Amino acid sequence: MKAGTPVGRIKAVDKDLGKNAEMFYNVVGGDGLDMFDVITDKDSQEGIITVGKPLDYEKTRSYTLEIQVQNTQTLDTRFLGYLPTKDMATVRIGIEDVDEPPLFERASYVMEVKEDAAVGTAVGSVRAMDPDGYNSPVRYSIDRRTDLDRLFNVHSGNGSVFITRPLDREEAAWHNISVIATEFNKPLQTSRGPVYIRLLDVNDNAPTFASFYETFVCEKTKAGQKIQTVSALDADDPAGGHKFFFSLATEGAYRGNFTVRDNGGEYCTVGSLWVSIIHSQHLILCLGLYHSQSTPDIMFGCLSYIVNT
Repeated sequence: MKAGTPVGRIKAVDKDLGKNAEMFYNVVGGDGLDMFDVITDKDSQEGIITVGKPLDYEKTRSYTLEIQVQNTQTLDTRFLGYLPTKDMATVRIGIEDVDEPPLFERASYVMEVKEDAAVGTAVGSVRAMDPDGYNSPVRYSIDRRTDLDRLFNVHSGNGSVFITRPLDREEAAWHNISVIATEFNKPLQTSRGPVYIRLLDVNDNAPTFASFYETFVCEKTKAGQKIQTVSALDADDPAGGHKFFFSLATEGAYRGNFTVRDNGGEYCTVGSLWVSIIHSQHLILCLGLYHSQSTPDIMFGCLSYIVNT
C-alpha cells in the first residue's frame, strides 16, 4: 500500500454535544508508531488509520498501535480531577501478502567473455527468487527482442548464460540482453534483469595499410633519403595499444633498392636508382606488415613508384 492509504477506522463516544464532542486522535505508542498515522474525520468524529510508510509482508506481518483520543476543547475546570480528559485503545493490524514477481539479486549484471570463446561457453549467471517467501521455483528465458541474432541463451533452471553462436568483437563489442524470470506455478508473475556482456578482444585480424600509396621519386635520389611514410590500421583493440612492424617482402622486385627504417613506416632508398638498371618507369614494391615481430599474421601491400628521369 502507498503512504496515505486508509486501512481502518476507530471510534470513541462522547456524550457531550457540538464542539464539546469534537475529538482528536493520535498514535502514541506500539511497534507501528512510525508506520501508521491517524487523522480525525470531522463529520463522524472517527479516527481514520492510514499507512505512513510502505509495508512489507515479508519483513513484518502485524503491528500494534496505541491510539489516544481526547477532546479538542478544554474540559471545564469544575470537572478537572474528577473526569478523564483522554482515553486509550490498542489496535492490532495484520498485513496481508500481495503476490509479487520474482526479484533478481542484482539490479543489473555485467559479464565478460573472449570473442573467440567456443559455443556453449558459460559467460556468467543470474539469479532471482520469490520475494513472497514461498520459495516458488523460478524459470529463466531470454527476451529475444534483445538478442535477435540468438547469440546467447540461458539455462531455464540455474540461470547460467552461455554462448550459442560464434562472436565477433569487431562487429559488436557489447551485447545488452534481457533475462526474464518467471514463477513456475504463476506464469503471469515475471520480472526482467538487464545483462551487459562485454566481448574481450582477441588478436584475430591482420593489420591493413591505411591507403593505397603512389609516390614520385627521382632516379638519382640519394641513399637514405626518405621518400614515403606509410601507416597501418587494425580492427583489433589490444590492451597495450597497436604496435606494427614493417618489412620488405622477400619476393618483391627491386627489393635491394629500398629499405624500411626504424619500423616506423618510413620508406627509404638504400641506393641510387639508375636508368641503366631500371627498365621501366613504373615500379611495384611489396611491403610486409606485422602485428609484432613474433606473430605470423602478415598483410602484404603494394606501393606504386613512378620514377622521374
